[in-house]
Amino acid sequence: MEIHVAKSGSDTAAGTAEAPLLSIGAAAALAQPGDTVVVHEGVYREWVNPPRGGTAEAPITYQAALGADGVYEAVTISGAEMVADWRPHADGVWTATVPNTLFGECNPYRERIGGDWFFDQVNTWHTGEVYLDGKSMYESLTLAGVERPEVTADSFDPAGSLLTWYCEAGEDATTIWANFGGADPAEHEIEINARKFVFWPAATGIDYITVRGFTLTKAATQWAPPTALQEGLIGPHWSKGWVIEDNTITDSKNVGVSLGKEGSTGQNEWTAGAKGGKGGTQREREVIQRALALRGPDAGEAQPWHRDHVGSHTVRRNTIRDCEQAGVVGHLGAAFSRILDNHIFRIHVKRQWHGAEVAGIKLHAAIDTEISGNTIHHTHRALWLDWQAQGTLVRRNVFYASTAEDFMVEVCHGPYLVDANLFLSPWSVKDMSTGGAYVHNYFAGRIANCTEHQRYTPYHLPHSTAVYGVSNILGGDNRFCNNVFVGDGAEPEAEPAVASFWSGAIDIDGVPGQAAFVPTPVGTSQYDAYPTPEEYPNEHGSALAGPRLPVWIEGNLYADGAEPFRAEPDPLVVAASPMRVEVHDAEAGAVRVEMTDAAALKAVAPVTTERLGTSYQAEMGYTAPDGSDLDFGTDFTGLPRDEVVPGPFAASAPGTRIITAPVPARRG
Repeated sequence: MEIHVAKSGSDTAAGTAEAPLLSIGAAAALAQPGDTVVVHEGVYREWVNPPRGGTAEAPITYQAALGADGVYEAVTISGAEMVADWRPHADGVWTATVPNTLFGECNPYRERIGGDWFFDQVNTWHTGEVYLDGKSMYESLTLAGVERPEVTADSFDPAGSLLTWYCEAGEDATTIWANFGGADPAEHEIEINARKFVFWPAATGIDYITVRGFTLTKAATQWAPPTALQEGLIGPHWSKGWVIEDNTITDSKNVGVSLGKEGSTGQNEWTAGAKGGKGGTQREREVIQRALALRGPDAGEAQPWHRDHVGSHTVRRNTIRDCEQAGVVGHLGAAFSRILDNHIFRIHVKRQWHGAEVAGIKLHAAIDTEISGNTIHHTHRALWLDWQAQGTLVRRNVFYASTAEDFMVEVCHGPYLVDANLFLSPWSVKDMSTGGAYVHNYFAGRIANCTEHQRYTPYHLPHSTAVYGVSNILGGDNRFCNNVFVGDGAEPEAEPAVASFWSGAIDIDGVPGQAAFVPTPVGTSQYDAYPTPEEYPNEHGSALAGPRLPVWIEGNLYADGAEPFRAEPDPLVVAASPMRVEVHDAEAGAVRVEMTDAAALKAVAPVTTERLGTSYQAEMGYTAPDGSDLDFGTDFTGLPRDEVVPGPFAASAPGTRIITAPVPARRG
């Protein structure tokens, strides 16, 4: 059955095309498995809180209506409200007062951002926000900062950081002062955050929902660490089988899409605990065990962390931008999911605060999760896999304009695959893990590696959430096969600067005691201190640093000064790269690929599941999520690899082409 919603409707209507409802929430209250809620053009200022889900065979679908031309109508669901009653204050500053009834149970101008792994413990930022014609402004901690604004030093938009606001929340009303940069608010659209969520079930276990074709925008979300309820502008809230596709998702105060943890298994216990209490690492281990031990609704609890109950979501063809913590986040609940063909950009660009959960995509326990076909740029860190990346596939993504690095993999034991990606930032990878297979990638930036002996993290039985064991990170057990490394032209320093794990001198939970990355030139010489399989186990007193695990490095091409691993057999070292990948249109997400000398690409041995072997700790092969062998038979664009050569592109690939970022489908 279709249930229709339109701005001309009434919530007492029948919900038919001829007699539509007015609110999406009213339609959600009626929707049953197999129903489709069709939302017609307009702006809907509400929190969609679905009370029930569908089934695998009969999901409940929420989608923008299709016009006569088959294109989705323009439907926006917003967590913000318009504010029109602005009065002059002084010095170009305006002020408005709104009743607290506007916010319901949670006033975003009283709630402070904070929690585990949030670094700014001194300043007190709010989850609220003010928007000038849809663009978020910058909170000031004082009224003086609105009257005499100063540029936020690290902002991607220094001029925009002069548009500031300040708030005071009273018992019955909240007052906001704003500096619109000389603009008269009567001539512009001014909005403020009013709701925590845009599309989010309050209950857990609301399974099999599809959300399609909307603009979802402006939510007062809280900081989302792995040891608390991970709020998002949209998310399944510890459920199974959601499909979030063909949407534009913008302006969450923290997270755009959350596939993460619910609240009962831990809520910032490290930060809230007594000084000298358990650290964040131990609290995170406890969260995992609690999630596995949940008894389900019959016991008045959420479902346990198991593939039968949680995860298996699809997030595809969305544009996700202007979220200050992460575009997509997920601890535990993102397992067995697919994050495909999204364009994620402008994440953490305001830079008023920072923490250890900031990335385009930040996942913990991404078991059998596929992250493919995404373009991620203008972020702090593009992709961050933290803890328990096992069976994870990272394939055919484009990364650039990352201020930290394109890919961080932290205290994971593998196996995980990184295949046919384009790493275009100055730092490509920071590797604090074992068990990675890097195959057919293009690296234009540096790789850095370190061990981590202080933190013991879990690994799992194959394709399962069941914990198999725990270990620290010895380093190594990595495979680098058939990649292209293109030097950055920088002169290697005699004593290169150490790159901090946190991109700052912050010591938190014992880290970065050993978590310091020493840069080396582009290439694989970073692993020169590691043994080959033939050299392992290395003898006591050996020049090789023990007890590090061996590395397999074969079939790579090194150009423009990139340096190979000391023991790589027959590396192909050339003066100039036979292929170039460069950013073509930075804002639009387009890159230019030029195959200048395909003849210089010598044939190399194909990579197979059998050749990659098994990871050291989990003792698991490099397979697809269903356990079948991986397929490396096609290149980045889908062309067959008739002759296997290094890099993401087949030898037969065209000379020059532009690769554009994915966009949401406009037609149903």
